[in-house]
Amino acid sequence: MAANPLIDSRDMRFVLFEALQVDRLTSFETFSMFDREMFESTLDLAEKIAVERVYPANRAGDRTGARYDPATKNVTVPEEFKQAMAIFNEAGFTGLGNDPEWGGTGMPETVYRAVMEYFFAASVAFTINVSLLVGATNLVKNFAPDEQKKLYLEKMMSGAWGGTMCLTEPDAGSDVGALKTKAVKQADGTYLITGQKIFISAGENDLYEDIIHPVLARIEGDPPGTKGISIFLVPKYFANPDGTLGTRNDLVCTGIEHKMGIKGSPTCALSFGDNGACVGYLMGGEREGMKIMFQMMNEARLDVAQQGLAVASSAYSHAATYAKNRVQGAAPSEKGGKPVPAAIVKHPDVKRMLLWMKSQVEAMRMLTLLAAYSTDIMHSAGGEEAKEARALLDFLIPICKAGNTDLAWLVTAEAIQVYGGYGYCADYPVEQLARDSKILSLYEGTNGIQSMDLVMRKLLMNPGIYNYSVFKKRIFETLERARGAVDTAYISEVDRAVRMMDETVAILSKYRDAGDMEEIFARATTLQQCFRMLAHAWMHLWALSLCAPRLMEIAGEISGEKPAAAAKENPEAAFYYGKVLSSKYYLGTEFKKYFGLIESVMSGERAVTEAFDDVFTGVLEA
Repeated sequence: MAANPLIDSRDMRFVLFEALQVDRLTSFETFSMFDREMFESTLDLAEKIAVERVYPANRAGDRTGARYDPATKNVTVPEEFKQAMAIFNEAGFTGLGNDPEWGGTGMPETVYRAVMEYFFAASVAFTINVSLLVGATNLVKNFAPDEQKKLYLEKMMSGAWGGTMCLTEPDAGSDVGALKTKAVKQADGTYLITGQKIFISAGENDLYEDIIHPVLARIEGDPPGTKGISIFLVPKYFANPDGTLGTRNDLVCTGIEHKMGIKGSPTCALSFGDNGACVGYLMGGEREGMKIMFQMMNEARLDVAQQGLAVASSAYSHAATYAKNRVQGAAPSEKGGKPVPAAIVKHPDVKRMLLWMKSQVEAMRMLTLLAAYSTDIMHSAGGEEAKEARALLDFLIPICKAGNTDLAWLVTAEAIQVYGGYGYCADYPVEQLARDSKILSLYEGTNGIQSMDLVMRKLLMNPGIYNYSVFKKRIFETLERARGAVDTAYISEVDRAVRMMDETVAILSKYRDAGDMEEIFARATTLQQCFRMLAHAWMHLWALSLCAPRLMEIAGEISGEKPAAAAKENPEAAFYYGKVLSSKYYLGTEFKKYFGLIESVMSGERAVTEAFDDVFTGVLEA
């Protein structure tokens, strides 16, 4: 296998098998047919295909891009994407975590998410096609009429047919309730769909023989706003009773966007029913569209969190490799004599940048896979365990989506800084990673929306603030496990951070009780950043409680309990030594910023809410 420029596979296995102990999932009947060896071999195959097939297609996808033909209204994607997709589908990864009844493999969500990190790290523009397809497949499986399930599901799970998510309209972006797409019921129970959708990723392409569109629309006569929205299965081509492709439905692509990044992914404008003959099939019940779509939205937000993690991981891996090989200047540690040229990784400021990136990526990976693991527990366990898993998952989704994607932009910027001027040039990969990363904080709900969702729906409006109580409970369990294995200074800082968060929640609850929503929303993003930092400190304390004892155990066997010496002799010691330093750096340096941020939320400063339009300088229209 080629060297992996994407993610640290050893860290992936640490999170899966040492921290989460994901192989314990095989004790549930749902996953009893699997074992650790099968999980490992699946990860190995994913890594091989991602590195050798998908990653080389990424740059080609960026340079060639998706192309729209106005005459035929067709969209073509780079040829390299089609070749990589054929191999991806042949390996069965599209249905890896889905129902065996319809041709899926049925592996745990945690393993599926780990696999997808490899592919997102190889190419977001390529892999977004798969994540959208999986989301659409789950909607069809759970809500489509039985006849449509029989016609579409197997082809979707095999990767032969694609899928999308059709929400956004020209005048209804974040305000989904303002949509104008209309559905008119026909005598046969189908609906005629008319309207336009924009910003539809993979809305038209030549990767798939057919594309299945879940479309939000309002049935004629239903009330305005989100309560009146329904959702419909709208295929590009109808399926014949024998499963072959039939006639084309009345929908077309009217153009694609010209974007800063993910250029190989077509971002489409779609028009439904220009000829009055676009047929859709109701999924679920009438006016249940938003409830049903939120299933896909939650999955999609975890997908985007993974994209942020994966892009950051790839940027860090590239930067670390470059720093080890780029020779410039003498190492400051050299004492006397003639200066000897050294790799830039020996310079303290470069070490600082790399350690900052490493600590962010490792915390993101552990938290994101914890969210996926919570999904498995929620669906497999029972009683209080499943209830707590659902609460933790709900709480972590906005933290992961907003946190990972904000950090992806910052980590890719830091990777460019490690490269110096070369990082700004297209000859090196990190500038593309930065461009590809920026969309992640914008789509599937901007990070401002994630912050409002976290502070209102998941925190202040959550009955008994149960989600937050489960989050705290898990942190306190980690604090107890860390005692005796981790320096008390790190433990006490995390404990102090939770107490300050409690004070902050109490203050925000007073704003809520007074109906002062504007003050809450003015603080929402900063609070979300505080929760992300607290969650990452939790991950690092958890990792440190596992890695510090293991490092001393290995060091004692090799070098008489000298960790640094052992790390230079033994790859496993080097891994744990790196993990320990990463966690110590985060808890001892980066996490200090949390306390200033949380104080700013509690400060009572009202400058944001007192600002009005004319405060902000702009160019006046003539």
